[in-house]
Amino acid sequence: MPKLGLAVSHSLTQEEAVKRIRDLLNEVKTQFAGKISDLHEEWDENTGTFDFSAMGFPVSGTLTVQASQVEISGNLPFAAMLFKGKIEAAIKDRATTLLV
Repeated sequence: MPKLGLAVSHSLTQEEAVKRIRDLLNEVKTQFAGKISDLHEEWDENTGTFDFSAMGFPVSGTLTVQASQVEISGNLPFAAMLFKGKIEAAIKDRATTLLV
């Protein structure tokens, strides 16, 4: 399974960064309800794990909020391998906007 890994810098408190990411996950559930199913997330302080199905393919990963950056790592289905660069760029753009 292809791996996804990136880090996005921020200047927020860890608490605010976690809050914004959690709010984003709730937005994603609503915005992509027809394409994403079975979205689960679990948080232990500043580390969250998630898994969901995107158009029938499993996706899972971890979000770790550090003092000055958010680290995102995950597993993508092989079917998404051709789009890995675009997926990473889209996540990075959205996270950068979210964490300003």
